[in-house]
Amino acid sequence: MTLRLTNEEQAALQRRADLDGISMQEAARQAVREYVARAEHRGRVSRAAERVIEVHAEALERLGR
Repeated sequence: MTLRLTNEEQAALQRRADLDGISMQEAARQAVREYVARAEHRGRVSRAAERVIEVHAEALERLGR
């Protein structure tokens, strides 16, 4: 895989990686892992919320009156 960044993105990534004492590659890999983890978490939260709404639909309807 080749990751193409704008000059600004590359400079920002380099600065952040330097501050963290890691390579740009490691910073990018960490960013990918965090992105995937956040997306998976959002999915779990959405499914849990749907389940709560389903299980408690009657009570939620009464509260909405």
